[in-house]
Amino acid sequence: MKIYQEKEAIQKMSDVNMKGWIFKENGIEKAYEFKNFIQAFAFMTAGAIWAEKHNHHPEWSNVYNKVQIRLSTHDSGGLTDKDFELAQKLDQEYGQHAS
Repeated sequence: MKIYQEKEAIQKMSDVNMKGWIFKENGIEKAYEFKNFIQAFAFMTAGAIWAEKHNHHPEWSNVYNKVQIRLSTHDSGGLTDKDFELAQKLDQEYGQHAS
């Protein structure tokens, strides 16, 4: 499984139009903001279902209307395609839950 280093990760994020994600400590991170707690929780629920089906789980936290996410493939020791796939799914879910 390919492990992405910072330069490659930044290029991949640019190639697939992953706005707002940053590379940090061998992973990628993003903060999402919603109108309220219900929207934030619905987003996390949808993301959790997808993550469980694909056996790839984010590190995340939620305070009221904010969700902070960090992705890294722990069993591979760094950033992999699994992380980019989950990031893109989360961005897609954000578009559905942030209205």
